[in-house]
Amino acid sequence: MLQPPHSSLQVAAVPAQRVPARDRDQDAPWHTEAVCRRDEAGLFFAPSKEPTAARLAREEAAKRVCARCPVMVECREHALLQPEPYGVWGGLTAAERRVVLARRRRRDVELQKARAAGRIAKAG
Repeated sequence: MLQPPHSSLQVAAVPAQRVPARDRDQDAPWHTEAVCRRDEAGLFFAPSKEPTAARLAREEAAKRVCARCPVMVECREHALLQPEPYGVWGGLTAAERRVVLARRRRRDVELQKARAAGRIAKAG
């Protein structure tokens, strides 16, 4: 689990009332169920020259909205796959998403090394 750089910025857990993806209407895009569609977009994206304290408070408020969203995981994966460079998506800030992506890249490199070592051992 991602550990944010500030202890006050906790990544919210997925709420228990989440609707499993397989139980949702498969024809509708995931974002039609996003809770943030009903909230002000300014909560999720920083205004220019935003003071640090204001940014942290805004991001925390955005994460609270994400925590109650039934499509938080889908939103997070979208932001990681695009990758979305700005805003709070799926309960993660842009900086937190960069950390997740770096960890995934390192994991992929380690898996490739392990596979290659396994092939060398079999051939030897």
